[in-house]
Amino acid sequence: MGRMTGKVAFVTGAGRGQGRSHAVHLADEGADLVIVDIGEDIDTNSYPLATAADLEETARLVEKSGRRVIAAQVDVRDRVGLKGVLDDAVADLGGLDVVVANAGICPLGNDIPVQGFVDAFDVDFVGVVNSVHVALPHLKPGGSIVVTGSVAGLVPQIGINGQGGMQGAGGDGYGLAKKMIRDYTKSLALTLGPSRIRVNAVHPTNVDTDMLHNSAMYQTFRPDLAEPTREDAEVTFPFMQAMPVPYIDASDISHAVVYLASDESRYVTGQQLFVDAGASLKLGL
Repeated sequence: MGRMTGKVAFVTGAGRGQGRSHAVHLADEGADLVIVDIGEDIDTNSYPLATAADLEETARLVEKSGRRVIAAQVDVRDRVGLKGVLDDAVADLGGLDVVVANAGICPLGNDIPVQGFVDAFDVDFVGVVNSVHVALPHLKPGGSIVVTGSVAGLVPQIGINGQGGMQGAGGDGYGLAKKMIRDYTKSLALTLGPSRIRVNAVHPTNVDTDMLHNSAMYQTFRPDLAEPTREDAEVTFPFMQAMPVPYIDASDISHAVVYLASDESRYVTGQQLFVDAGASLKLGL
């Protein structure tokens, strides 16, 4: 306990899922938080996104740890909006030490229009870039940037059932974004190394969140069924991993995020950390 005492962390996509878990774990270790989420749906994304009420609940959980928190409903695609929120929050909290660029969507389905590619790429890559770049003026030596990637997004876009990447335009946008995150974090780590600011990416396998548990994802894993259920998909979820598990918990990713955010990783930078039960090994990544 206390590995983040005296630090301020900025977490995007904090309304639920991995983002909420990261925020709470960082708070439990002593960090004050700036948390943001879009708080509304995106038309091309087939499953519901976090709500404003979800973000408020994350803030409540952070406060339960006894930490200060500033929460704002803002779209990571809106760099001007992000900058305004973060600049004000840093002024109130007294600084910024950690960025966790986590916000993401995965709009799967062969019926997703081309706009789904645009939305997925803009949230999953441009949104990461926006979040990191508005934070850079505030980071000082010892700062840490952690970006959420994806094992599935690093798989070559070789097609599923002849329908394109991870299934449709949205899946292709998601995959491209995650691939670019790998190169972006490596390059940025070199750029920021002389400033003693670390940059790392964490690449999860299936995670037990709403991004995994929705009908479009079930269809991707069970294309042999017209309307697969969660139980149907869970038969094939373990095929991704070397370990016989269908998915991991958001907290498994949070433990890695806290390590990379803390001074324990002060000389760890430019790394692509797979928290994936061996999925990257099976996929040859």
